[in-house]
Amino acid sequence: MIVIYLHLFNYFISRRVSSKMPKITFFNLPENKRQTLINEARREFSRAPLYEASIANIIKGAGIPRGSFYQYFDDKEDIYFFILGEYAKEKRIQFLQILKSYNGDLERTFLHFYNDLIKEEENYSFLRNALLNMTYETKKIFERMICSKEINEKSIEFISSIDQTKLNVTNSKELFHAIRLLMGITIHNLIHAYALKLSYEEATEIYRLEMNLLKQGLFNS
Repeated sequence: MIVIYLHLFNYFISRRVSSKMPKITFFNLPENKRQTLINEARREFSRAPLYEASIANIIKGAGIPRGSFYQYFDDKEDIYFFILGEYAKEKRIQFLQILKSYNGDLERTFLHFYNDLIKEEENYSFLRNALLNMTYETKKIFERMICSKEINEKSIEFISSIDQTKLNVTNSKELFHAIRLLMGITIHNLIHAYALKLSYEEATEIYRLEMNLLKQGLFNS
């Protein structure tokens, strides 16, 4: 059942971002040219958030004419969401590796995963711009760091890797919403850390505090 819930949820949340893909001509480019274009776009989105970013800066850095850019992408939103989506895929793989290393312990996995995200230096400016100017589309891509929109071997592997004996859930629906809740806390804390420019120690202390509140239960029965 959890796979069905994941499928339905991710179908609806991904409808607005699913069309944001490069054209086939982009994938037909030599690897070095594809990577150059992506690197320059990432550099521009690290300099400025999406709404302020300039295609002119991207094509200048990549050394291509404007017409060529539009042969690969419809607009700057397309290349932006492609880059963000690829980043989310990388992090999803990393999350699963961490989960397996902790034998399915979601609490320890999320703590480790959040710590890794906060310590990232290479993607700091890119992530900060993305999170502090978050849109509906951006939020859903970040959520896909954990729950992929595709129902495939990886998503099934993710669910089966969770040690549910360490969770106070009684069915697949509750497990699904527990994962959503944990990811929501993680995204919120990342935004908070970037907005206030918190140190690593400050950011992780607040995250652990909120995770402990969740673990202990917030309300007295």
